[in-house]
Amino acid sequence: MVSIFLFFAVPSIGAAYTQTELETFDNEPPIVKDLLERASSLDNNANDDEASWKAANLYCEASRYGSAEAVYRLGMLYAFGRGVPANKDYAANLFGIAAVNGHLEAQKMLETIEIKTNDTPPCVAEEVAPERAPEHVIAKVDSPAIDAYIASLPKNKRWVVDLVETIADWHKVDSRLVLSIITAESNFKVAAASNKDAQGLMQLIPATAERFNVKNAYNASQNIKGGVKYLRWLLSYFRGDVALSVAAYNAGEGAVNKYHGIPPYAETKAYVKKVMALYQSPRHDFDASLADASPALTAKPVKASLNKVSAKKVRLK
Repeated sequence: MVSIFLFFAVPSIGAAYTQTELETFDNEPPIVKDLLERASSLDNNANDDEASWKAANLYCEASRYGSAEAVYRLGMLYAFGRGVPANKDYAANLFGIAAVNGHLEAQKMLETIEIKTNDTPPCVAEEVAPERAPEHVIAKVDSPAIDAYIASLPKNKRWVVDLVETIADWHKVDSRLVLSIITAESNFKVAAASNKDAQGLMQLIPATAERFNVKNAYNASQNIKGGVKYLRWLLSYFRGDVALSVAAYNAGEGAVNKYHGIPPYAETKAYVKKVMALYQSPRHDFDASLADASPALTAKPVKASLNKVSAKKVRLK
């Protein structure tokens, strides 16, 4: 049996995987193919932690045979906390191992995270069972409007939700807020483009993309990561005020500072109204170390004085 640690020394165990190979596992040895097929059938039900845990056991075994596909799939379970406890360090390293060995999807996932340790689940090196995920506690609260909208999405857009949940969780931003913004920005269209040169799912303009190191705004994982990082910074800058952060995401933090509140632009006001109707929470946790507080939080709104100036101009005419 091939030890998992050989992955760090071997440049590649084969050609990059095609979609057909990923679905049929025809590129794998018979024993590994059998393990992957059994695991995949269990893994199809994302809401069944027991089935996902059994799949994790099979992926662990296939990983010990040297399967990059098994390593990648085990990483996905740890990334989303399905069947096993969510662990971004395990996930990052598993993606790294699979990516080094030519797994294209693992390479894409590495764009969403940083490898900070060498930790991997013990089960990829020895015959031990992985830990089970903790039991989910269902909160006794009404679901916000965004939950209902997400539930109505077609299957071909659901993968975006999964990716957002992973990236947002790792950056400590509520995925429902990110999903609300994506709904307003692009309605989950990866190739969305505006006449203002905003691009991708979270409609990043070139300056924002450069600011947050997004090389390709039409790459879903890069776009979401850049948008989430910007949103996290805005939440810090506006000290958890969701409406101001959302307004700044649309019009820029400079515009919010200029007007000491939501800018009086029709587009921005409609945008904030739509996102807030979906997210339905005025406050969000924030990391104060990311940015100094915006001056808009202490200055008086200028809306009243602007109205007076406008009225004075009318009388002069």
